[in-house]
Amino acid sequence: MNDFANNHIYPGIRLVNSSERRKLMNQHPIHIWFTGLSGSGKSTAGAYLELLLHRAGIHTSLLDGDTLRGGICRGLGFSKQDRDENIRRAAETARLLLDNGLVVISTFISPLEDQRQMVKRICEPFSTFIAYMDCPLEVCENRDPKGLYQKARQGEIPEFTGVSSPYEIPPAPDMRLQSGTMASENLAEELFHRVYPLIKHA
Repeated sequence: MNDFANNHIYPGIRLVNSSERRKLMNQHPIHIWFTGLSGSGKSTAGAYLELLLHRAGIHTSLLDGDTLRGGICRGLGFSKQDRDENIRRAAETARLLLDNGLVVISTFISPLEDQRQMVKRICEPFSTFIAYMDCPLEVCENRDPKGLYQKARQGEIPEFTGVSSPYEIPPAPDMRLQSGTMASENLAEELFHRVYPLIKHA
């Protein structure tokens, strides 16, 4: 069934290409991918970054991990296979938005390096900027804004990143943000100054 479908798919024609959309918006679409432990501040920093870009006249779209798990990724669990599929769907969604000229901000734990490399491959030829939220596990656990670490320690959440499932620190992120000691608003502003020139060089 899958082989039949793959051999009989013909993408529809497009009369407006990505380059024309980019010129119309006067911006260069890039993908900003936040990664880090739960509680490291990814979603908050991503929201503040989107606000700063919006105020600067940049057309954006924000993809939040929990939001996608409530919709396009609904039904996926937290096994390695399901985590990979969750990230793949997020990356495919980002790729469509990038092709429409938007700057995409994604906030996902994405604990494994092979997952982050998959995101880069799927989103090519657009650049994916990896922003690593560097926050010690004990700080994330003390924050525990959703009560997830407590549930994981009690065995209610299996394969929880940082407790019973590993997080691989990105070996060469485009930017390392010290979210254990700096406020999300300040981190977003710092990141804004790094990515804005990449967006407006078009």
